[in-house]
Amino acid sequence: MTAMQDREKAFEAKFAKDEELRFKAEARRNKLLGLWAGELLGKSDLEAYAKEVVAADFEEAGHEDVVRKVKADFDAAGVAKSEDDIRSQMIELLGVAIEQVQNN
Repeated sequence: MTAMQDREKAFEAKFAKDEELRFKAEARRNKLLGLWAGELLGKSDLEAYAKEVVAADFEEAGHEDVVRKVKADFDAAGVAKSEDDIRSQMIELLGVAIEQVQNN
């Protein structure tokens, strides 16, 4: 195997690992967001609601589907949080999620 092929394989392996970590961190962030939102909504089963939020992320690319789901739930329950509040919480929780995923 040539040095170029070795470098290519190493790059592909690193890319795959980075993508896996990104996916896990985003899923963890969504779970943490669901726990936060579920608490504000007064949900009795926070884990079940968190799973709903995680599942909402599979509707389309990006995280706006999660923002819309949580915002709609907040609006229906009369929780006064804006989409920007939700996005800010997502940013904060992404840092927590990355730390948790890296420490596993």
